[in-house]
Amino acid sequence: MTNKRAKTATTGKTATPSTRTTTEQTLRDLQKAMEGKNFASLEEANAFLQTTLGSGLASLLDEVPLSPKDEAQELAFDAMEAESDAQAAKLAKRALRKDPDCVDALVVLAEIESTSTKQLIIRLQEAVAAGERSLGAEFIAENKGHFWDIIETRPYMRALEQLAGLLRSEGINLDAIRHYETLLSLNPNDNQGVRDPLLGLYLATDNLEGARRLLLEYKNDVMANFAWCRVLERFLARDLPGASAALVKARKANRFVELYLSGRKALPKRRPEMYGMGSEEEAVLCLDNISAAWVAHKEAAFWLLNQLETPTRSPKKVRINKLGKKRKRK
Repeated sequence: MTNKRAKTATTGKTATPSTRTTTEQTLRDLQKAMEGKNFASLEEANAFLQTTLGSGLASLLDEVPLSPKDEAQELAFDAMEAESDAQAAKLAKRALRKDPDCVDALVVLAEIESTSTKQLIIRLQEAVAAGERSLGAEFIAENKGHFWDIIETRPYMRALEQLAGLLRSEGINLDAIRHYETLLSLNPNDNQGVRDPLLGLYLATDNLEGARRLLLEYKNDVMANFAWCRVLERFLARDLPGASAALVKARKANRFVELYLSGRKALPKRRPEMYGMGSEEEAVLCLDNISAAWVAHKEAAFWLLNQLETPTRSPKKVRINKLGKKRKRK
């Protein structure tokens, strides 16, 4: 049986990397083991953590009773790592019997059971609503600004990001923007990297105010996505000198983006899983975020093509003779 959850993000059906779920599960276990313990100093806390190395953590966890909600999350982690849809669905349903609002379990079932994009959107919306219900409005308000640092929030944050991404791929841009903005307001540190698709959406929908706000808030972002969006923002602001200056910087950030935008290089069939700064892989991921904005503004695309077609001429070299007069070099 093909694992539907291993499909690409363009369908909205994505597999959670095992390293991420394993890390998160370990953090949850450590948090559970430390609950109720009052350490007199940082050294004492560190000494305790040393006891959790190896099999120590498992021993400590055996002493800590799990709530139905915790048991559900453990089953959901297992479902996310399952090798088949049938096994994943079975584990997810067991999780939901213990906690009907277990977000990860709801997402797993949504990915497996949905027969259309519309149905998947509805199911993801239900998972997001369950996360909000489980966390509570008071908790969300109190912890706004550092949400990702709290392990219990991550299933909700993942579901909301997945929903926003699916809406974006379906062209439901305003709803996608609203969800991305929510994610950034909860976690301005942006561990999920949602500012990249959000910036592309702002430009695609002519929300220059939103784009400028984001460019200013993350002004130290030197990746390709922001560099090439700065070019388009300046062009749409009718600042051609500024757009040209931004283009020089964008080319330095990643020269491959221009080749893909202009059609001189064909995009690969598969999205890369990893990338480095300035690499072709980064350019491919960048195009996923910004291509719709450039397509929506054909005059900007024509301007960019014109920049490609106009060769950069080096200034004529000169040499100075002994009398100090300049002579053109042949």
